[in-house]
This record gives sequence, C-alpha cells and structure tokens, in this order.
Amino acid sequence: MNLTKNFTLSELTKSETALRKGLNNDPTQDVISALQTLAVNVLQPIRDHYGVGVKVNSGYRSPEVNASVGGSKTSDHCKGQAADIEIAGVANKELALYIRDNLEYTQLILEAYTEGVPDSGWVHVSYDPTNLKKQVMTAKFVNGKAIYSNGIA
Repeated sequence: MNLTKNFTLSELTKSETALRKGLNNDPTQDVISALQTLAVNVLQPIRDHYGVGVKVNSGYRSPEVNASVGGSKTSDHCKGQAADIEIAGVANKELALYIRDNLEYTQLILEAYTEGVPDSGWVHVSYDPTNLKKQVMTAKFVNGKAIYSNGIA
C-alpha cells in the first residue's frame, strides 16, 4: 500500500526486531492513517527536497516491539507518528538541520551522532498534527543510556 508516491506502508512497519523475536507489528487503521500523515507532511517533503531515497530505520513499532528495543511506553513510534531516518550521502546533522528549518514537526532528535562522522547515528522525527511543538534535541549515548540536550549539538 502506497502512503505517498515514494513511501509504502510496508517500509514504515518493517521491523527486524519483530521478525527476529516473532512479535506482531501489524498496524491498526488509526496507525496507518497516522503513518500516512507523517509520510505526507515530513518524509515525502524530505524525499522531494533531496531527490534521493530516505531510509526508514524504524517507523511504526507495536507496544511489544517498542518494549523489546527499550522504547518508552509513550513513544510516538507506537502511534505511527515517528520515524528514525537517514539518507545515504547526507550527513545526519545536515538532515536534522534541514528538518528543523523547513518543516513542521512535533519532535526532532539527532541521535547517536558523532561530529566529523557524517553517517553516524540517525534522525528521529515525529508528527502529531494536533501538537506541532517543534521540540529539538540531541541524544548522545553514554554506557548505553541516552542523554538528551536541547537543540542540535
């Protein structure tokens, strides 16, 4: 099922963790609608701007899948409102700055990025049309635990 011209439902619900652990990651109709809203308002505009594919590392996660990867119980991934993304050949920091400066979103996190290593980490972006607060953070990982700071570091 196509959500936009370049994004499918299967790529936004694919989970290696779910496959490996035998967990159900099938979205409800409400989640599918939220994923389409995310794709239309954030992912497709990014794809159109850069003109190359956007790799979705993680989109929808069922509560069981989310728990198995250590995600919070309130994660936007469980609602179909978030994706962790990268673009080959584009520094993740550059991608985060583009989103920050050009798109509407709920939350933007540059995660596990190492300055000077352009393809390190990933970008988490969420979109809840009722709460476009544009929260921007950077997450560094210390001893396996995320430490958050405001802004793009």
